[in-house]
This record gives sequence, structure tokens and C-alpha cells, in this order.
Amino acid sequence: MSIEVLVLFYSRHGSTAQMANLIARGIEEVEGVEAKIRTVPAISTVCEAVADDIPEDGALYASLDDLKNCAGLILGSPTRFGNMAAPLKYFLDGSSNLWLAGSLIGKPAAVFTSSSSIHGGQETTLTSMMLPLLHHGMLLAGLPYSETTLLTTSTGGTPYGASHLAGANNSSKIDPDESQLCIALGKRIATLAKKLS
Repeated sequence: MSIEVLVLFYSRHGSTAQMANLIARGIEEVEGVEAKIRTVPAISTVCEAVADDIPEDGALYASLDDLKNCAGLILGSPTRFGNMAAPLKYFLDGSSNLWLAGSLIGKPAAVFTSSSSIHGGQETTLTSMMLPLLHHGMLLAGLPYSETTLLTTSTGGTPYGASHLAGANNSSKIDPDESQLCIALGKRIATLAKKLS
């Protein structure tokens, strides 16, 4: 019987979604582990937004059961002023019942992000996503420097998690270094989830 690692993300222009797919590839390189890719709907700043239950394209919307039932979690968001995007935080803010029940305690987790500039807040965004996961009692894992691409990348990639330099107008494609680090992150969490399950 296989276990599932949830890749949960928000993506506005597509880069974070592309990273999610690469991370899922890494997860599925580990025998007995499946990737479950989910997203969250956009939110409105002026009124309660009502989204269709099923998005027009891309990943399905996440439910709290997806979060509760995962064996591991990899959380992704574009940078928003050095922080995770509001739709992802909104979803996590609704997970109090899982926190009260201790549903995520002891499960491995990691984070990933994309930004338009190299100093656009990648590392602070990654750490902002770690905070609620720590409150949930999850076991955070980053990318170790045994992933030697961390030493040579000139775009994205941090020890805190995978990252991508999307460039102005989201014009930069995910490069081979960033791709390799995304896959490595997926594989790392899948391996940990398998050992801990």
C-alpha cells in the first residue's frame, strides 16, 4: 500500500505550479510513495470570494482532509513582500481543528517558492511558510548541501527549500539547477515520509 505526500501550493502566474509538478516527480521516484498535487483558490480583498468547487484548469482545490491524511507535506507559494501569498495563509488559517487534534504532528514537511527578483524575499517567504508547520508539530526538512547544485546555482535554490527566479513578467523558465533541486526536495520528503510511516 502506498502513502501520499501532499504538494500544496498557490500560483498566480504558473511558476510555482511548474515547481509543484517537478517536486511531484521527485516524490514519485520513491517506491511506495505517491504525490497528491493540490492548490487553493484566490481570495478577494474587498468581499468574500466564491470560487467554483473545481478550478477551470490545473490542480484541484485542497481540502482539510487532504492535509489531515497526507504522510508528508510540501508547501509552495510565490513571494508576496517577503511572505507567503494570502490565499495559502487563508487556507492554513482554517486548519485549527487539525492543530487541536494534533493531526500533523510528526509528519515531514518542506517548502518552496518563486520570486520575480533574486533578492525578492525568497528566504523570508520560505521561513514564513515554516511557521504554521512548526505550530502543527511537523518535522521540517530543507535541502542539504549534499545537493551540490546549491553550491553552484546562480538563480534559485536555498537550504531552506527549493526556489525559482521567475524574472520580470514571469519571463524566466525553470532552469536545470532549479529543476534538479525541486526534484531532490520531493524525493527527500517522500523518503522521510516512507521511513516515518
